[in-house]
Amino acid sequence: QFLVYKKCSVCGGTRLRNEALHFRIGGLNIAEVSAMSIARFSEWIADIEKYFSPKERKIAQEIVKEIRERLRFLMDVGLGYLSLSRSSRSLSGGESQRIRLATQIGSKLVNVLYILDEPSIGLHQRDNDKLIATLKNLRDLGNTVIVVEHDEDTMRSADYIVDVGPGAGVHGGEIVAAGSVKDICKAKRSITGDYLSGRKRIAVPQTRRTGNGHCLTVKGARENNLRNIDVRIPLGVMTCITGVSGSGKSSLAKGILYPALRRLLFDTGVKPGDFDGIGGDVQLLRSVEMIDQNPIGKSSRSNPVTYIKAYDEIRKLFADQPYAQHTGLGASSFSFNIAGGRCEECQGEGVIKVSMQFMADVELVCEACGGKRFRDEILEVKYRGRSIYDVLEMTVDDAVAFFGEDKANAVCRRIVDRLLPLQE
Repeated sequence: QFLVYKKCSVCGGTRLRNEALHFRIGGLNIAEVSAMSIARFSEWIADIEKYFSPKERKIAQEIVKEIRERLRFLMDVGLGYLSLSRSSRSLSGGESQRIRLATQIGSKLVNVLYILDEPSIGLHQRDNDKLIATLKNLRDLGNTVIVVEHDEDTMRSADYIVDVGPGAGVHGGEIVAAGSVKDICKAKRSITGDYLSGRKRIAVPQTRRTGNGHCLTVKGARENNLRNIDVRIPLGVMTCITGVSGSGKSSLAKGILYPALRRLLFDTGVKPGDFDGIGGDVQLLRSVEMIDQNPIGKSSRSNPVTYIKAYDEIRKLFADQPYAQHTGLGASSFSFNIAGGRCEECQGEGVIKVSMQFMADVELVCEACGGKRFRDEILEVKYRGRSIYDVLEMTVDDAVAFFGEDKANAVCRRIVDRLLPLQE
């Protein structure tokens, strides 16, 4: 948040010394070629031989062939609009994933098992067909492709489907159905089959909310792919920003709107992307929150119950128990973030990380606490027969039921209040 990226005043953003820019093919230097889109570059390189002498043609023959081949893969996955010099950190998730796919097709490997985790996330339906065609191409080369997915088009294109369920958490973990799309549709217990067959559907609302008459306006948005656009966003309604992958959705919402509002409301936060100004009824907003897929905790000891602040109340509850008061254990003794009650062997992690020189780190269950993260003395403190470890092992549903039984206890009521949103 303390960094600002600015174009270099010496090279003008080309990243090369002046001497390197003196070399030209067809009147263009390497920086000018890199500034082209992949589609435009494909057209240029298709006709590049006309700039070469017979001797140069012979030298360039294999290189040009390789470049054309790799460009074709990027075009096939629908990335022709990207410029060659585009910074990889400014790519959307969908764009990054398709570039990785294009690399795999370009490698022409066979007998490889590819596993893709929800590749359609961030993709517009228009790009879905290209993605599915790419996956089929990988399969046809002689590979096996496993896709973890919710997308209907992908499921209907699959040769074989394994439906896991029927619900989530303790209600899941079984194979509900397996086979073709027809087999899944026939399966009575399959929720996926209910929707694929049309037995269940999500109805489109007959009427939409109109909002409260107020709005936000963003003027002259120019970040990444945005072309100096003005946007009006109504307040008091749920607004979706949609578009094909790479059209500028995240650039507008995450790169401009959120940081600009944060600076207006709190005088803090990262510098927004390139835009002229934000207007409209900003004074009606009290706060702005960004909810994305970043990890919810900076510490490896973080968990959902610490994040929603319910753990503070749970620690207070255990500190109030007679045995804890008798032995002088306070709420901090039940924390695995600070020394005192946690197991010092594993620092409250429950596992010991063993660093392997040339391989991924290995995690072993801590021998001192057996993975329970606390000292034996702390585990002796019980609330209605359950230790702090037992409570942390509960599911949200179990914990809501367990603490909900003690309605007379104000701390238990606060714990339930904090857990209910997770259950909902």
